[in-house]
Amino acid sequence: MMQAKAASTPLPSGIKLSSDAGALLRNPDSFRRLVGRLLYLSFTRPDISHAVQQLSQYLNHPCDAHWNAALHVVKYLKGCPSLGLFLPADNSLVLQGYCDADWASCSDSRRSLTGFCLFLGPALISWKTKKQSTVSRSTAEAEYRSLAATVCELRWISYLLADIGVHVSLPISLFCDNKAALHILANPVFHERTEHIEIDCHLVRNAYKEGFIDPVLVRSFAQLADVFTKALPLKVFGSFLSKLGLVSFAPSPTCGGAVGSSSIDGVHDYITTIDDHQSAAVDAGAGATADMLDRG
Repeated sequence: MMQAKAASTPLPSGIKLSSDAGALLRNPDSFRRLVGRLLYLSFTRPDISHAVQQLSQYLNHPCDAHWNAALHVVKYLKGCPSLGLFLPADNSLVLQGYCDADWASCSDSRRSLTGFCLFLGPALISWKTKKQSTVSRSTAEAEYRSLAATVCELRWISYLLADIGVHVSLPISLFCDNKAALHILANPVFHERTEHIEIDCHLVRNAYKEGFIDPVLVRSFAQLADVFTKALPLKVFGSFLSKLGLVSFAPSPTCGGAVGSSSIDGVHDYITTIDDHQSAAVDAGAGATADMLDRG
């Protein structure tokens, strides 16, 4: 791997792993140890969250394709070892969330994938990629389950902030790129097409009615949670990295280096980028969402 060429993305765009992807590894312990290290690294590297979740599904019986995919993640990390989350001291402390779902993405079980990311001001503070517990019969159902999971995380974060004396401004903007899911949220009448997700419907709608969340329709090209649900093309993936708060830092003085001017410039660019992105997302989706909810 020392001589390997660095990769530009954690996984090749559009890759779909499955349990029967080639011959079984002769030494699966090597794969398990590597995925364990990547899982630990993903606590501070949200850019590999989706890739690690995909690899973690095949720890019992890994195949050659799974091993090659894991090595691809290592090659990606080789090309960007200094990326890290920037948490600015100047923070508005306003909570915002993005949620998305990849419908029936698992080739083996056809369960969908939930992905979300939460921001406190411009700082990314929580993210998750997780396979849904049941099979969804439509994209709207998958997206709505993702909404429910994000609302639960927002509840927990808001309670935690309240415990440490941080005031949480309500409602919390929650960005979703699925109109059908927002229509279900706006419609209080449950019929046969939504009764099987009635609990999630009540959970999300109650959060909306009590003013805890403000659902906002966001265009797919501005949906930051896409990073957590699918392997994106290089251009899209690269544009989302800075918006998530991942900045390249030079080695710290304790490691024999100092933060250089290029890192400082990257931080300033990031703050400008994320502020512009969040403002544009709110402006673009607020009007359409308000009309949709009023009609509901």
